[in-house]
This record gives sequence, C-alpha cells and structure tokens, in this order.
Amino acid sequence: MKILKPAKAGTYESNDIYIMIQPNDNGIKIELESIVMKQFGKRIEEVIKETLEKLEVKDAYVVAKDRGALDYTVSARVETAVKRAGVEK
Repeated sequence: MKILKPAKAGTYESNDIYIMIQPNDNGIKIELESIVMKQFGKRIEEVIKETLEKLEVKDAYVVAKDRGALDYTVSARVETAVKRAGVEK
C-alpha cells in the first residue's frame, strides 16, 4: 500500500497516542516522542512497524507523540491514520 496524503489519528490526552503519517520515498521512518520512552520506546516503535507491515505499507514517515498508550491503542491509531491517508495497493 502507498500513502497518498498526510493524515492523523489520536489525541494528546493521557493514555493515548497522536499519530501523523505522510508519504515518504525512502522506506519507513518513525519519529517517536513519549513520556515513557526509556521503558517502552522500543516496544512502541515495534508496534508501529508491525502494524505498517500488516497493512503492507512500505514507505511512510510517521510522527508519534505518545502519552502512555497501550499496544492495541497504538496499533488502532496507526491503522486509522493509514486508512485516512488514502492508501492504494
């Protein structure tokens, strides 16, 4: 799938994550900011990458601002942003 336009999902509320996704020509790039970066930063990036792989997104620039979201919330926000980005196969 290819990202056609910038899109976002989520909020800055506690226990949520804000995801902005936009087109990129050089693979997957993730910029993560989190209040629990030291404890869970790697896991949050893994969940974002796994979700993008599941959706067959090969090229995307993702900005993620986490406020303590659980894995399923991270995955849901990424999926919503991808679908809003007007993807094509």
